[in-house]
Amino acid sequence: MELSKRLAAIAGLVTEGAAIADVGTDHGYVPIYLAETGKCERVIAMDVNPGPLERALGHIREHGLEQRIETRLSDGLKGLKKGEADTMIAAGMGGGLVIRILEESADVVSEIREFILQPQSEIHKVRAYLNQNGFRLVEERMIEDEGKFYPMMKLIHGEETAYTELELYFGRGLLAERHPVLHHFLIREEERIRDIYQRLQGQAGSAALLRRREIEEELVRIRKAAALY
Repeated sequence: MELSKRLAAIAGLVTEGAAIADVGTDHGYVPIYLAETGKCERVIAMDVNPGPLERALGHIREHGLEQRIETRLSDGLKGLKKGEADTMIAAGMGGGLVIRILEESADVVSEIREFILQPQSEIHKVRAYLNQNGFRLVEERMIEDEGKFYPMMKLIHGEETAYTELELYFGRGLLAERHPVLHHFLIREEERIRDIYQRLQGQAGSAALLRRREIEEELVRIRKAAALY
């Protein structure tokens, strides 16, 4: 199984030999890769929708991995029993959904050792939730795949100091490392935000004024982060 850059980076964060619960597995590509390469012996591929789960099962069968990958219809972690998985993967879903999944299955979450998360939106809210609820960052990566940027993180249970505003928006690990992909993202993001700001300059009304103020705040954050490089 050949993975996209995004999925390969996610699979690369998995600890060898761990039992995996892949939440929102979609096509099942990460579980197939982990089983096929021998990195993981036991994988549970989970999805809330029957359609994606059927597609995943079809791919699993094509690779002859039915004995090593179990598919399970599940809303988040609700279909997982305590102690069944060492590692949870939640990639490609909204940040609000990631938080909801962790909150709604706190008893199961308490028994999982590692969490590999790649939220598609509201990542600052995800980082804030994790920081305030006993999750500690182990590793953070960011990749660019077909023109899009994907930050991802690996966490364990544990306390750590409160994140700064810049760390919430851009990642404590990425900023500490001066990650080159983050630097590229900051440059691109400043250009994108400035273009939006210029288009709003001629617009009147409270909505346009509010948006301009939001963009000004975004530009300040971006420039502060870029100044660290």
